[in-house]
Amino acid sequence: MLDFTQKNIIQNDKFKLPSHLDFGVSYEPTRFDKSKYVINTKTDEVLGIVGEGFKCASHPDFYRGVFDCISSQFSEDDVDNAIVNFRTARNGAWSMLDISFPTNKKPITTKKHKTEVAQRLIALHGVDGSASNKVFTGMIDFFCTNGMVTGDYDKVLRKNTSGFSLDAFITQLNKSQRDFQSQADLIQGWADTEFTVFEIEGIKDLLDDIVTSQKKSEKLYNLYMEESATRGHNKFALYSAFTNYASYADERNGFALRANGNDTQAVSMWQRENEVSKLVSNKKFLEYAVAA
Repeated sequence: MLDFTQKNIIQNDKFKLPSHLDFGVSYEPTRFDKSKYVINTKTDEVLGIVGEGFKCASHPDFYRGVFDCISSQFSEDDVDNAIVNFRTARNGAWSMLDISFPTNKKPITTKKHKTEVAQRLIALHGVDGSASNKVFTGMIDFFCTNGMVTGDYDKVLRKNTSGFSLDAFITQLNKSQRDFQSQADLIQGWADTEFTVFEIEGIKDLLDDIVTSQKKSEKLYNLYMEESATRGHNKFALYSAFTNYASYADERNGFALRANGNDTQAVSMWQRENEVSKLVSNKKFLEYAVAA
């Protein structure tokens, strides 16, 4: 068991786990001998069914390690000004910690518009097998609060049985500072990549090519036209159309989620962020106009 110092966590209330995630987990056998129930020990609610060998760190144990590493590796100013949000699904079995650091920011400028992007860190944790322990890096656009996923720390946080890998996480937190700078430079490069008239006309064909749904392609094209009216016709505006889709699910962008009553909206929005990450990693997107 790792010995985490608590001083910074106690002093900063924003690094306090929401009460609906502050519970332990236990297990009870099902009628099938190769599975068991995951139980919320605070409410005695069944959160899911997992295999007989499944073991899991609780949300408090997992996030205690995350918060402590952030408190020790980031400056006091960064911690004091951090914006902390939690999203949950599956009756609290699935959770996502989304932290942005306004003190770590860089301007992104086009010929028509200027905004600032700040460092962002996302940590996923599930107690029912619905999410592995992973931390992702990203950014937040302060003009429109669009979230961006720019990289991931695959296997930084080890399997649920160990809960948290302190040394690996510290290494990746330090690396995240450099990653933020390089990713901001990349996005500024996209902002500098102005589309020609021919390239503007080809945006719809590009979207049809890299997006699986024709209807989604049309909506993304409309979002691009809205973004370009503010940011100009450039690759950053196209990227912003993608991040708009991943950040909102209502009448603002035409991508409302279906109300299925299954407590899955947070998971669906996270899946959109991953979808966008794949879109901007697509070779055809990357090769569509390059900085001069």
